[in-house]
Amino acid sequence: MSNRKSPGWLRGAQIGLGILTIILSIVALSLPAFTFISVIIIVAIVLFFVGLEKIITGIFLPAKHMWATVGLGILVLIFASLAMAFPVATTFVVVFFIGIALLFNGIARVVEGISGAHSGWSRMFLIGVGILAIILSFAVMASPAFGAAIAGVIIAVALLITGIQMVSSGLSGRRLEVSADK
Repeated sequence: MSNRKSPGWLRGAQIGLGILTIILSIVALSLPAFTFISVIIIVAIVLFFVGLEKIITGIFLPAKHMWATVGLGILVLIFASLAMAFPVATTFVVVFFIGIALLFNGIARVVEGISGAHSGWSRMFLIGVGILAIILSFAVMASPAFGAAIAGVIIAVALLITGIQMVSSGLSGRRLEVSADK
């Protein structure tokens, strides 16, 4: 195996796209709730096209379960349309479900910490994390805007880290492994 640097155009693309990702992450950090609503809208648009594909597949590629495929495609289309028409309400519903999931997760951790085979600091840590998850779940369910903002911040931080990694890869000229075998 021999090593060589990435081509200049690839390094430039990594740096440029990384900078764009960092800029978008800063925008996302400044508007975290809007970021999460935007993600909901994008997912709804994707699901709209998935629903169309299921309807078309069910009609033009008839199979044993043709009407089930068409019917489920119509349902996907309806729910995706509702999500696109009412993105804020959809965001609140999704955030509420996240709050419920956090609540169940917190309860499970507390129960495991109390009755599990853990001991010492591990047990206390498990119970503490469970209590924190329960508190967060109540905060998210009491204020879905808070939950959407937290989700938006997480998305923005992930984008920021990704952008920094892209720029650093471009600047370092990460080496490509090239096989010498022919």
